[in-house]
Amino acid sequence: MPQMAPLWWEILFIMFIAMFLLTNMVIYYNKQMNPNFNIESKSYKINQFKWKW
Repeated sequence: MPQMAPLWWEILFIMFIAMFLLTNMVIYYNKQMNPNFNIESKSYKINQFKWKW
């Protein structure tokens, strides 16, 4: 199995960093334009199971 050239690893790393920054910018500006937008607004029901031994 041939190994990936170091230049390709660098390009892949740069692409992942660019996607990460772009995603964060979209979320940030979406919150600025729409203050009601909240990722944490979903309330998760925590199932508290009491163990009986």
